[in-house]
Amino acid sequence: MRNKFSAYIYILSCIILAWTSLSFYPKWQKERGEAAISYDVAGYYWYLPSLFIYHDLKHQSFADTVIKKYGMTPELPGYKADNGNYVLKYSSGMALMYLPSFTIAHLYARSSGYPPDGFSAPYQLAIQLSGLLISIIGLWYFRKLLLLFYRDAAVAISMLLLVIATNYIDFAAINIGMSHTWLFTLYVLLILNTINFYKGYQYKQAIKIGLLIGLLTLARPTEIIACLIPLLWGMENIFPVTIKSRIILLWQQWKKLLVTALCALVILSIQLVYWKYVSGHWLRYSYQDQGFSWLHPHIRVYAFNYRTGWITYAPMLLFAVIGILPFLKHGKNKVAILLFFALNYYIVSAWDIWWYGGRAMIQSYPVLFFPFASLVDYALQRRVLLFIAAPIVLLFIYFNVWLTYHEHKGTMYTPDNMTKAYFWRVAGRWSVPDETVKLRDNPDLFEGTPNNMHLLYQNDFESDSLYCPVPPIAGHSSIYIDNKHTGSIIYKFPYTQNGAGWLRAQATFRSISKEWTYWAMTQFIVHYYEKGKEIKVAMIRADRFLNDGETKDIYIDSKIPHEAIDTVGISFWYPGSDDKKILADNLKVWSFNE
Repeated sequence: MRNKFSAYIYILSCIILAWTSLSFYPKWQKERGEAAISYDVAGYYWYLPSLFIYHDLKHQSFADTVIKKYGMTPELPGYKADNGNYVLKYSSGMALMYLPSFTIAHLYARSSGYPPDGFSAPYQLAIQLSGLLISIIGLWYFRKLLLLFYRDAAVAISMLLLVIATNYIDFAAINIGMSHTWLFTLYVLLILNTINFYKGYQYKQAIKIGLLIGLLTLARPTEIIACLIPLLWGMENIFPVTIKSRIILLWQQWKKLLVTALCALVILSIQLVYWKYVSGHWLRYSYQDQGFSWLHPHIRVYAFNYRTGWITYAPMLLFAVIGILPFLKHGKNKVAILLFFALNYYIVSAWDIWWYGGRAMIQSYPVLFFPFASLVDYALQRRVLLFIAAPIVLLFIYFNVWLTYHEHKGTMYTPDNMTKAYFWRVAGRWSVPDETVKLRDNPDLFEGTPNNMHLLYQNDFESDSLYCPVPPIAGHSSIYIDNKHTGSIIYKFPYTQNGAGWLRAQATFRSISKEWTYWAMTQFIVHYYEKGKEIKVAMIRADRFLNDGETKDIYIDSKIPHEAIDTVGISFWYPGSDDKKILADNLKVWSFNE
């Protein structure tokens, strides 16, 4: 058998994907926000039960009932238009691709006793299995695509590293209902059909290309840039003579281009008809206040932030960027591949909600792995590069395994609440001291035994006229915080420099009803002032350390600024809006040295 190595690696990759999806973290068995159909996936999918089960695309009168029952999303993924009808936020491309598995699940649910409501177990399993099938199909054709340009060993290594060393595995096996690996497969098929089109300029490839571009764009409107691939494929430079030659070629094939455009429009018309039906307008911008900063894209922070940075959490893709160098020298189809990569990165980084993370790059990996495979192929011919790269590659594989585990079963990685200090303390580790979690809020963490502790301030709040409708922690009064009483005053006291390097503030907290959403947790805050000007703030979220009904002493350590501070303040603040309640009492503040 030809290309044995890559064939074996393909089989291994499929086994890894199947085990990860069906055994390590089977999302179809999870509930509420962790279910296979939840959050964004629920938004993509919502068209199907709305149309085929509840027959209610306009009013969504069933939505509150199923959301309350399954908790797959906090609210209906859409908004009310001027005419009173609901417009779903996400376009319908993914729903169209889910339709076969939805149909099978619905028929099974009706005949087997499961609730045929669109969200019970058969529907969850159907989305999971169909997504896994799409990943396996996409990986097969991805291998075939790379084998057209690279040696078997380079293809095998590239494919294996895609699966085990990048964020691809998370969306090809776990968060499998998300759009990214479905679009990955469509891009692979688009490139292969483009290659075949330029061999014979046949209508059947023109039709397939149009349908694929239409489906890509229907699933994710920014994927309209997919049209660059068939338009520019085969170009190796942008010299005027090359551009002129391509224009002439496209003009000669104008009938095929027209067929391609018409096929794409047929698919896209699904969304236009939907918008017209529910809103009365052919075009709607359903993302409302979410948009793009076209003049100020988040180029650096999108890739390298510690919250969800693409390269920060998929460092193996650095090799794809480096691979542009050998690709420029030895690669094929340079203009289509490099221009698509550059424009795609510009678009995903221009999105104002840049912290949605590197997942938005996954569908572009069929393109990006051309320079990646070029680098692998180049390194295979130079043994010294292999020796240099091998330990780095192993480190990146280990990091991706660690990250995938902690995204779903561990506690180290929380994508909405990572900081630089916390990242470098936990990355690659399997256990850390409990106090390390404070680094998610406060970059200062004292580890050790404080020396020369000096009590600067204490307050039991007994002399304050505080509203406290529940039994206090101690004495007659405690600070009471809820969504109507969202914080305390800033308790200030004078500070005289005494040579100490650290300050510790401690209070006793009692959780009456715990806040689980990190941004809404009660904040325990230290303020540093110089001549009335606040020069530093340190904070931790108290709810991280409390369970319902629990009373506990919680402290925050912070480095004392070098500036000539003269006042320190302590405050408590609840930024949330839910009916959560917490008490604070027995405030004490010390200075100390290491």
